[in-house]
Amino acid sequence: MSAPFYVSPEQLMKDRADYARKGIARGRSNVVLQYAEGILFVAENTSKPLHKISEVYDRIAFAAVGRYNEFENLRVAGVRLADLTGYTYDRRDVTGRTIANAYAQTLGAIFSGAGEKPYEVEIVVAEVGDTAEGDSIYRLTYDGSVAEEHDFVAMGGQAEHIAGLLRDRYQQGAALSDALHLAVDALAQPPDGEARVLTSEQLEVAVLDRTRGRRAFRRFVGAQLDAMLQNGNGAAATANGSETANGSEPANGSEPASDQT
Repeated sequence: MSAPFYVSPEQLMKDRADYARKGIARGRSNVVLQYAEGILFVAENTSKPLHKISEVYDRIAFAAVGRYNEFENLRVAGVRLADLTGYTYDRRDVTGRTIANAYAQTLGAIFSGAGEKPYEVEIVVAEVGDTAEGDSIYRLTYDGSVAEEHDFVAMGGQAEHIAGLLRDRYQQGAALSDALHLAVDALAQPPDGEARVLTSEQLEVAVLDRTRGRRAFRRFVGAQLDAMLQNGNGAAATANGSETANGSEPANGSEPASDQT
C-alpha cells in the first residue's frame, strides 16, 4: 500500500494563491475612481449581456474581474443580503462595509476550504456618500482580504501598470468628463507598445452619482457614451442631461450564466 501524498499547508496555500492570481490576470482590467460628484466605474468589456459593473443597492455598486460565473454568484448573494437587511431593518442599515465583509467571509472560506478551488475573482464594492469624504471603496481579493482604497483602484490583467498611470495623472475633485478620459487612457495604454483606441463598444461605464438621490447608480451606453468619449467639453452636459431608457438597471436584474471573464 502506497503512502498518502502529503503537501504542506504553506505549499497548498501558495499553490491556490498562484492559481487564483493567474486566472485573474487573464481578465481585462477595470478602473474605479472618485470624481467630483461620485464614483466612476470603467471596464474593458466587449460583452453587452455580461456585466462586470452592477448596482447592488441604493448607493452601492459592484465591479469585478475574473471568472464571470463566480463573481456573478457573489453579486447575486450581495443583492439578496442587501434586500433582506433593508427590508428587515432599515435601508440606511445597508452599507458598503456590510456587503464587503460578507464577501470577505465567503471568499476566505472558499480559499481555505478543503476540496474546493479558490475563486478566480477580484472585487470592488463602492458606496457613494453625501460628500466626497463619505465615499467608501473596498477592494477584495481571492483569499478574502479587504482593503479600503482612496481616490482610485485598478484591477485585472495590467492592474499595477494602470495604477501607476493613474497615480501620475489623477486629481481629486475632477469633473466626470476628465475622470472618464483618464480612466480610458489608462486602460488603453499597454505596458509596452502603442496605445490603443477604445470605443464605446469595448467599454462598460457607470457611475454612483451622489446628486441623484436614493438611487445613485447610472449606466452610460450607446450614443450617450460615444458623445462623452469623443467630446470632453460636452461630456459633463451629457452626463447631467436626461437619462436614456437603458441608462440604469434594477439591482436584482438577472443575467445569463457564463464562464466568461
